[in-house]
Amino acid sequence: MSDLAMVLETTGALAGAGGLGYAKVRAPRVYWSLVGLPVTWGRFTITYRSTMDVCGLTVQPSRVRAFLTRNVARREVLPVPPKIRRVQGTSTGMRVTLRLPAGLEPADLVAASERLRHAWGVHSVTIAETKPGYVQLRMTGYDVLRRVRMPRTARPEGLAVPVALREDGTAFVRDYRKVPMALTLGANNSGKSVYQRNLIKGLAALPVALVGIDCKRGVEQSAYAPRLSALVTTPDEAAALLDVLVGEMGERFDLLSAHGVSDMWDLSERLRPVPVVVLVDEVAELFLISSKKDEERRERIVTALIRLAQMARAVGIYLEVCGQRFGSELGRGATMLRAQLTGRVVHRVNDKQTAEMGLADIAPDAVMAAGLIPAERPGTAVAADSSGGWTKIRTPHTSRAEAAALCRRYAHLVPDLPALAPFRPLVPADAPVAGPSLVKPLPVTD
Repeated sequence: MSDLAMVLETTGALAGAGGLGYAKVRAPRVYWSLVGLPVTWGRFTITYRSTMDVCGLTVQPSRVRAFLTRNVARREVLPVPPKIRRVQGTSTGMRVTLRLPAGLEPADLVAASERLRHAWGVHSVTIAETKPGYVQLRMTGYDVLRRVRMPRTARPEGLAVPVALREDGTAFVRDYRKVPMALTLGANNSGKSVYQRNLIKGLAALPVALVGIDCKRGVEQSAYAPRLSALVTTPDEAAALLDVLVGEMGERFDLLSAHGVSDMWDLSERLRPVPVVVLVDEVAELFLISSKKDEERRERIVTALIRLAQMARAVGIYLEVCGQRFGSELGRGATMLRAQLTGRVVHRVNDKQTAEMGLADIAPDAVMAAGLIPAERPGTAVAADSSGGWTKIRTPHTSRAEAAALCRRYAHLVPDLPALAPFRPLVPADAPVAGPSLVKPLPVTD
């Protein structure tokens, strides 16, 4: 009987170990919740003070505190680490809120994040300032970007669309009111088109006008025609459309001036015009010319884009510019336009110079991270903005058919903008599905 019990216990232990091994590979969230989180929490609790000390994240106590420690408590005066205010476990990692002592700043913890990651045995540690004097350590227990699963959070309000997953397990949200203009760069098969599909997928359900500029004869954006207020497929058409958008911007500024406000969102809902998001698929096609006679058209396009990028935010017109490369070699006005595009998302690129074009002027530390994106992970990118902060993200795969289906589903949300009516794409009627004939044959009789 004892032998049988031993066999059962051994079999159970092996099955449990095998189950945990399987979960670690196939269900990392389950493994983290059962094993990783308790182990990391314990390691963090035991080694917190010593880790902060060796990482140089402690300061000398105040004179009053040192006096009381030495003369009242009769203890040795030790350096003071950031005070732990809250520890919270999540399905992907841990969140630790710290109160910084005088003499430390969030940049000190950012510089030591790699050392903290190794000390506590987690996949990544990112630092976020929550309010003055407080920071949050966001520890990720495993590589959440290996298989992207968007968190089940409430949908952001306003013109905000969750489009990707950050490396700390939170959603990367494209908020047009906070970052009105953006540039997305990436080589072929880097996931740039999938990123744009996720944007269209989220924007299709919002009360906005979507304008497509796809000079590759519409091969990328023509599938989204039912939800687009305008679509142009050649540089000549793009020049005409951009002139119309500049005119629309002027009329909206007249509306703001008549009501004594400086921003469209200060108007009442009854008077507020519908927001417009302009999606440029390949910006280089708008800059390149093949002959001298195209120079005038190029100047019109570049001037209109720069004017929109500089002023259109206040009247609710936003630019989403995509391209494989965007530098001074495109010609006059390219770098000026790029400087107005606040948000930057850089996927895998073919050369370091392209990554520098997108990131070096706002987040120099992110250039190296963009150059290390592997080809076997399409959709992975580095996202940054003018604040200097950056993070790795990865877009969940969305097929073109899925995005097109959503555009057909929300086709009724296309707003009525008379200025854009000449550029409204023709939406072909759905062809009847082949099926059995409804005509009953009659027998032929003599």
